[in-house]
Amino acid sequence: MNSINEKEKKLNNALDKLKNIDLSNPDLQNNIKTLSSQKTQLEIEKNQLEDKYKLLIDEHKSLSKKLEDIQNKEKLEQKKTDRVF
Repeated sequence: MNSINEKEKKLNNALDKLKNIDLSNPDLQNNIKTLSSQKTQLEIEKNQLEDKYKLLIDEHKSLSKKLEDIQNKEKLEQKKTDRVF
């Protein structure tokens, strides 16, 4: 029972400290704005990188298909030349 009362007192003290935090601290406000700005910039860069990645994946698929087509044509031509001889 005693430990419950102690925990309750500690929680109340912590809540009082949180209630008394001065959010008008200019340094804190500037840091929050800076972090928010950096977060926004990083999200923009992340989206751009994801878009570029998707384009690269599509380009890779396209080039792989073209390479496969070329290789298949070469095989067909080789078979044709083998039949002639």
